[in-house]
Amino acid sequence: MPKLSNVRAFAIETAPPHKGGLRWYFLKLETEDGLEGWGETAVLASFYGLEKGYEALVQDIFNTHLKGEEALDRERLYHNLYRKLTQLHPDYFTFGLISAFDTALWDICGKYFNTPVYNLLGGTCRDRIRTYTYIYDDSDQTSLRATAVAWTANPERLGELAAEYVEQGFTGLKFDPLIQNKEKLDIQMPWDLPQSELGMAERTVAAVREAIGDKADILIGTHGQITPSAAIRFAKRIEAYDPLWLEEPCPPENCEEMARVAAATSIPVSTGERLVTPHEFQRLFAAGACAIAQPDMGSAGGITAVKKIAALAETYYVLMAPHVWGGPIITAAALQIDACIPNFLIQESIGKSDGFFNEILKEPLVWEEGDLLVPTSPGIGAELNESVLEQYRVNK
Repeated sequence: MPKLSNVRAFAIETAPPHKGGLRWYFLKLETEDGLEGWGETAVLASFYGLEKGYEALVQDIFNTHLKGEEALDRERLYHNLYRKLTQLHPDYFTFGLISAFDTALWDICGKYFNTPVYNLLGGTCRDRIRTYTYIYDDSDQTSLRATAVAWTANPERLGELAAEYVEQGFTGLKFDPLIQNKEKLDIQMPWDLPQSELGMAERTVAAVREAIGDKADILIGTHGQITPSAAIRFAKRIEAYDPLWLEEPCPPENCEEMARVAAATSIPVSTGERLVTPHEFQRLFAAGACAIAQPDMGSAGGITAVKKIAALAETYYVLMAPHVWGGPIITAAALQIDACIPNFLIQESIGKSDGFFNEILKEPLVWEEGDLLVPTSPGIGAELNESVLEQYRVNK
């Protein structure tokens, strides 16, 4: 049985325009007999500016709780980390670390048995994974500024961009038409919406629907910025454009209020990128707060937890759409889950999961006609080039 012997952590800064986040956080587990497993912590895990702390925490957690342990004991090690690091009172920050370790353990396990992780989880339901992406405006390659302007202030331009993505093969497109008052983020959250912002947001959604017709789904990502009442008012304005979902219509901390939004609109509510553990998702499902669950492989608890979340969701007829705002390890791990669960809907992708992904991956993920193909190599199907990671490392 392979025993864990070492860990390496990498906090890197992505290349402009930083699609998927300014910083990505990876770790690599090693065993005494030479097996390696990769994990990733979601960029929303609040480690920006704490890169040295991330790398130090990864090392200390490994030395204290994992060194010398049997690498195949994923369930036991997941629960040990859960209990010892959180005292069964989990938080987003800590679970970002647990998630990375858990995914790396599954990667090792797949390589030990020389099979993709999905075969250890029940086998395949599908080998092609339908994807969606945010609509990006690549006219400014130095930042995402042009994208934000298109989302909130230039409906015609957003419609043009949406049509271009449909021509490429995407069947799902996401954007946030409500980030017109970003300065409020440091003062107040959630907030109400004045008529002017409601009107502009509605015109933006209308422009995208007019540009793409019924060739693709529209996905509204609102990042939990507004109050439940504002979300209900906004939803009524855009129901005619038949979005696939209204994402995080209010902050995720109060699932009963999110359930109030869900009950007031015909648009399916999606949420989950900031929730951790099956327990938080169980409360969400029991409240009737969403139709689509979006756990993130880099924060919800890794493969161990997300497989449990998918099973819970299945009993409530909730569909799964794993969240990705980060790098290729989170994406590859999500594909393993997507392949094996019956209640999969659609997978978030950073564009075609290429670009900077390809620069740091040993072998690229394959996107084809709107779908990511499920890797067939052992483990999670993705390995990083350490020499390239060193070039982008924040703490050189």
